[in-house]
Amino acid sequence: MKKNKSLHITLISFVIGFMLAVQYNTMQNPEERDTRDIWEIRQALSEEKKRHSELLTNIQAMNEVVSKYEDVNSSNPELVLQETVLDLHRQIGLAPVTGPGLTLTIKPAKELIEYGYEIEAISPELLFRLVNDIYRNGGQYVEIDGQRLLYTSAIRDINGATTINSVPISKTDVEVKIIMPSKELAQKLYNYLLSSSLMDEFYIDNLELVVGDVKSFIQIKNIATQITKSYLSEATKGD
Repeated sequence: MKKNKSLHITLISFVIGFMLAVQYNTMQNPEERDTRDIWEIRQALSEEKKRHSELLTNIQAMNEVVSKYEDVNSSNPELVLQETVLDLHRQIGLAPVTGPGLTLTIKPAKELIEYGYEIEAISPELLFRLVNDIYRNGGQYVEIDGQRLLYTSAIRDINGATTINSVPISKTDVEVKIIMPSKELAQKLYNYLLSSSLMDEFYIDNLELVVGDVKSFIQIKNIATQITKSYLSEATKGD
């Protein structure tokens, strides 16, 4: 009897000890918690909502194209195909684009010019952030210093010069053309840029970002598409 009682006490003590050990280990190694404040979480949520909105816009555009093809009342399906091809040409830069938007100007600070300091071009990092903010706010087409941005475009530093598509950009009065899907979105981008911390970052880099008024008509040219064949020759049969 005493032996069974001692065994019960031992088992109970073991269980209690095990539970205390688990609790102590949990207190010493708490699960990782999200330490972001409400403002940071709201910003992350806002970014996700923007991405969601972009996806919905793309889906809607694709649905419109599909509905055009499926429309049995369409009297000219070839015209729909031509419109699709032309839209693809616009996206890859083979055709010029027009639409509502605004123009930005990046220029050196007045103090640098007045006191004769050396003027440097905008850094690739700051230019890349500007471009990202434009696209995140609905930017459709962008041209910087005459260089149209495409999916394959690269903004990088080459031998100390900021380049777009491997072409160096100017150190003074860099013009940025932006075409938006609508004038309302262009106005939202205008308001965002004026209130963004980007203004301060440009000022820190001794640059000034001038945001032009929203316009109903902005034109961006197409990229050069001519492929030279100076060194190509037709091979004769049997070569």
